[in-house]
Amino acid sequence: MFSPGTKRRNLSSRTDRTSAPATQSDSPITPISAIRNPHLDNLVPNRPGTGTPAPWAPRLSVLARISPVNRSDKEDETDPVKPVYVGEFPQVVRDEQASLIQQFVTSGGSMSGGMDAKTSLAWIICRDKLFLWTYLLPVATMKCVVRELPKHILDSKDIGRNNNDHWLLSVVSWDSQSRSLRKSIKHQNSVGIIICNKKTGAVAYWPDIFSDGETAPVTCLTSSHEPAPISSFFDGKITSHRNQSMNRPRTFNSLIASAVPDSQYVCVALACSSNGQLWQYHCSPMGIQCTKVSQDICGLHSQEDGSSQYLVNDGYPRSLTWSRSRLQSDKFNRKFLLLTDHEIQCFCLKLFPDVQVSKLWSYEIVGTDNDLCIKKDLAGQKRIWPLDLQEDEEGAVITILVATLCKDRISSSSYIQYSLLTLQYKFGADIDASGDKRILEKKAPIQVIIPKARVENDDFLFSMRLRVGGKPSGSALILSGDGTATVSHYYRSSTLLYQFDLPYDAGKVLDASVLPSTEHGEGAWVVLTEKAGIWAIPVKAIVLGGVEPPERSLSRRGSSNERSVQDDTRSLNYSGNIASTRSFDVQDVVDRKKANMAGIAHRTARDEESEALLRQLFHDFLSSGQVNNSLEKLKNSGAFDREDETNVFTRMSKSIVDTLAKHWTTTRGAEILSMTVVSTQLMDKQQKHEKFLQFLALSKCHEELCLRQRNSLQIILEHGEKLAAMIQLRELQNTICQNRSTGLGSLTSNSETPMSGALWDLIQFVGERARRNTVLLMDRDNTEVFYSKVSELEEVFHCLDKQLDYVVSADESYVVQNQRACELSKACVTIMHAAVHYKNEHQLWYPPSEGLTPWYCQLVVRNGLWRIASLMLQLLNEVSELDMSAKSDLHCYLELLTEVLLEAHAGAVTAKAERGEKTESLLHEFWSRRDSLLSSLYQRIKDSVEAENKDFRGDLVEQKIESLRKHSSRLLSVAKQHECYSILWEICCDLNDPELLRKLMHESMGPKGGFSYFVFQKLHENKQFSKLLRLGEEFHEELLIFLKEHPELLWLHELFLHQFFSASDTLHGLALSESDGPVMAPEVGTEVESDHSNLELRLADRKRLLYLSKIALMAAGKNAEYESKLMRIEADAKILKLQEAILDIYHAVETEQQLDSELLHPDRLIQLCLKAKNPTLSLMAFDIFAWTSTSFRENHRKLLEECWKNVADQDDWNLLYQVSVAEGWSDEETIKNLRETTLFKASSRCYGDGATEVFGEEGFDVVLPLRQENLEGGSILKDCMGSVEAILMQHKHFPEAGKLMVTAIMLGVEDYDDRVENDPILMD
Repeated sequence: MFSPGTKRRNLSSRTDRTSAPATQSDSPITPISAIRNPHLDNLVPNRPGTGTPAPWAPRLSVLARISPVNRSDKEDETDPVKPVYVGEFPQVVRDEQASLIQQFVTSGGSMSGGMDAKTSLAWIICRDKLFLWTYLLPVATMKCVVRELPKHILDSKDIGRNNNDHWLLSVVSWDSQSRSLRKSIKHQNSVGIIICNKKTGAVAYWPDIFSDGETAPVTCLTSSHEPAPISSFFDGKITSHRNQSMNRPRTFNSLIASAVPDSQYVCVALACSSNGQLWQYHCSPMGIQCTKVSQDICGLHSQEDGSSQYLVNDGYPRSLTWSRSRLQSDKFNRKFLLLTDHEIQCFCLKLFPDVQVSKLWSYEIVGTDNDLCIKKDLAGQKRIWPLDLQEDEEGAVITILVATLCKDRISSSSYIQYSLLTLQYKFGADIDASGDKRILEKKAPIQVIIPKARVENDDFLFSMRLRVGGKPSGSALILSGDGTATVSHYYRSSTLLYQFDLPYDAGKVLDASVLPSTEHGEGAWVVLTEKAGIWAIPVKAIVLGGVEPPERSLSRRGSSNERSVQDDTRSLNYSGNIASTRSFDVQDVVDRKKANMAGIAHRTARDEESEALLRQLFHDFLSSGQVNNSLEKLKNSGAFDREDETNVFTRMSKSIVDTLAKHWTTTRGAEILSMTVVSTQLMDKQQKHEKFLQFLALSKCHEELCLRQRNSLQIILEHGEKLAAMIQLRELQNTICQNRSTGLGSLTSNSETPMSGALWDLIQFVGERARRNTVLLMDRDNTEVFYSKVSELEEVFHCLDKQLDYVVSADESYVVQNQRACELSKACVTIMHAAVHYKNEHQLWYPPSEGLTPWYCQLVVRNGLWRIASLMLQLLNEVSELDMSAKSDLHCYLELLTEVLLEAHAGAVTAKAERGEKTESLLHEFWSRRDSLLSSLYQRIKDSVEAENKDFRGDLVEQKIESLRKHSSRLLSVAKQHECYSILWEICCDLNDPELLRKLMHESMGPKGGFSYFVFQKLHENKQFSKLLRLGEEFHEELLIFLKEHPELLWLHELFLHQFFSASDTLHGLALSESDGPVMAPEVGTEVESDHSNLELRLADRKRLLYLSKIALMAAGKNAEYESKLMRIEADAKILKLQEAILDIYHAVETEQQLDSELLHPDRLIQLCLKAKNPTLSLMAFDIFAWTSTSFRENHRKLLEECWKNVADQDDWNLLYQVSVAEGWSDEETIKNLRETTLFKASSRCYGDGATEVFGEEGFDVVLPLRQENLEGGSILKDCMGSVEAILMQHKHFPEAGKLMVTAIMLGVEDYDDRVENDPILMD
């Protein structure tokens, strides 16, 4: 396919080459070349008689690549650009192939084959038999189904028994989606198979091919083909080929099938043929209904005379595929896409009740608009073939393989250009709208795969198939009818090609698929070969081994063959060890991609030299016991430059623990479970790892790592932890298997064999995940991979977190669920205990642990432990079907699991805190899981105690307490260790043991009071205040921490300690507190208990608190702050009295809600006074200002000015002025009448001679002087707003009565209103 463009040989030369006698093959199983199609073979120059085409230089047989034993422990020696052997054919397939080879000379033969990505099934049709198996399973456990094809189909003259390469097959899985993942490592339980012959359209249907017993399929013979005039667009001209159509019958190009929901073994299949027909098959166990869809789907046009003949493009439609884009909510409707010669068509298939096909939309892919599609009629362009169509798994991107026939304008020679067109759904487009041709848009410019390639005929082009969805992301794989498979990877405007290449005895490539990923995402490419089994293409191989497509001048005759040999040589040179053998051509490509290669080929030559040196030094140490100045040598080689997993010491340690043993074999399958060689190999690894640690210590590399690479040293030692854990896990599995074989043990189930059980299934899941993530391990058994990949032990917990529903299925009985959950719990505990035990024994080897998170404290481990613990909690709390014995076992296992889970959380919190990171979310997760687990366990203990003493005769209370003390001792220790104070408190209360409570309070000290704080809090909630204070006498510091948040009790404790100054401050602050919550009203000589704890703090209570504060201050004695504190207390007491008086007057005037229980701020009190427009309240506003501070008056000067304006409005000054003039008041009469005004009273209270004695030196003069002349010079604006006189000047009556108003305020200064001192409101 991807051969360079060249001049085609003439027919005679091809005939001569074909008729040449076949030479003896190097391979013992190489079939005779007569079986190959000479027409296709002769199109490829220098091609051998069998096998994949390029490169065509001689090489070893494919059998040499499949070692009879597995690879060595040096995984790095694996060729990074070679495909990886995944699995062998089932033996029955091999036997049939061998039988077929013996008949090649007389009868000839061929094979069809394919792969299904969703079900991981592979199939081969060889002669008259269909072979179907799950290719991900090892050969030993592989179940291959063999079904014979119906004879009446094979006897057709159009098919023939040996022409088995003309079959289409579609798989219909009946398994529910929720169980599909679990079946991924097991056999498909229920699968329907539909096969269709490409030539005749004959269909066979097996409703359940995995059912026991061989059942004959349901068959249907499609009506014979209807030859039609075919229009061929070639060289820009349309010519009729009626005779050609008679010689070229129609072929079926594509087959898809879908299960009908809510029905048993009923499905609908669709097939398209090359003469423009779409066939519909309704398949059920009762029969197959075949219908030709009467839809003008391929641009077919009826003749003008009304005849039934059509004009169609030869070979179309090409491809059918289900559309996954925005799946409809109606499960009975499915959309599918159909590829024609110039457009994509979308149809809706109604599955129930009547099968109907309706067209939704079409999109032109070959047209005149270059922005929307492939532009046709370009210069040098002769013809365009859309060859295949695929949609990605998410249904977002559609990829189309396109071939274009072009003519070179210089040399006039023709060539074919291969390209990929990627389309995506337009944002907001209605994919269900009928006839919308703008539903799609180009995702990217057309990607040219091969600019110039050899001209091929139509049959060769139409044999090409496209696959998408593999790694690297965005790559595509192209299959060709001549047996090639090529991966195209687009990177930075450059297309890289990787050709799947096996030696000639591998046969053709039958199909390719994507390796199912255990997670959401893409998998590696897998390839089904004709004779060499199934192979995978690693991502590294595609990236490293990919080369740019050849693009060369077509005028140089013979350049193609020369270049092909050169390309082949380059591939061979580079296929060696990439570290030591570097081909200059491929290295240029790698250099251009070095930024992207950092994640794959990030190791430099210096790193490899360091690792090689370390390996050699360690080897010398093993043989001689000498280190030979290793530290200096390794320093000079840069061995200490890398960190973490990339450090050469870490890589060396990983290679030791992850060694794949040569003598483990996959051919024995599950028997590996009972092999002692597994344990022996693990012990050998442990001994070698211990030797490696000794080497690090003797060479002083350990000291260097401890100083410079703490994390790397931590990882090395964690490898030892995991190895020790794996050894113990292996011993556990052996024990479980022995118990099952003998029927002993609580975890034994009669329905489970030694090769089953929860732990066995978990091992299979973990091994399967490792195999899929690393295709180099695909030829290994799941169990072998699990016990080999020691450094990936965290995957056990990952699978528990993600796949526990499949290991412990809800479909099983609760008894089985309980057994399997306990088995998994024991495995987790075994792993954690072994790791911790190893760490304790090797504590001196570890670096300082500050900030380092152990592997068993990582998120994936914690989540896995919590997942199984949650399941056990559910079984313990919600399931009543379990008997007491089963629940007792479940409780014991859950208790052990809880300990390791909480240890993991505690370690994670500690490490995160040491790194200075935020721990709030982690702590809340820890606390939530801790409380849930321990509370459930304690409740189970109490239930068991009740059940034990149900029939007890005697002192039942004492018996219960003793039994509870015995059963809760372990839980008490765990709760104490992890500060689960609620459980500690509950146990102490249930045991009624105050001594235990005091002991725990002494032992559980913490930064915020520890358990003591919690106890005080519970006593406070229970309103046991006296008990709280008496208990606090033993825990002074802890009580003080608690009481700082509870001042209603703090002052009592301070009085008890004779801290009178502190008690005074506490009482003072409590009296002025603004909280509206319940507080304790202190009563002298009264036991403070629950009856008084809910009283609201009313004004009387606040005054009482202030009196107590004053008494405490007096008891403390005089000091430097005594006078100021006493004045402040008295001032606050006066303000409280003012509030009482104001509210009494206010509510007598205004009917509003009582505010007796609310402490009002002084500014709010003043506003109430102003709002009332009452003379008495207006004067009280000044009293409030007087008893506050100077800072308050300064901050509320505007409010003070409003008070003066308000008090000026309390008297009718205009009337006073008129009366004084009319009656002719004397000075004595004027003074007498002004003394009765509110303005005089306010001035006297604020500025009178006695005001200083009452309010202090810093009175109102500091904030607002009385007269203007008291102000120092300033602007007019300042004069207008700087004094009481200035405020009065703004009064409306000031022009007439201004003299009276000023006289009134001046009289107040000279004659202080002594009623202020005698006012009962302000008196104590």
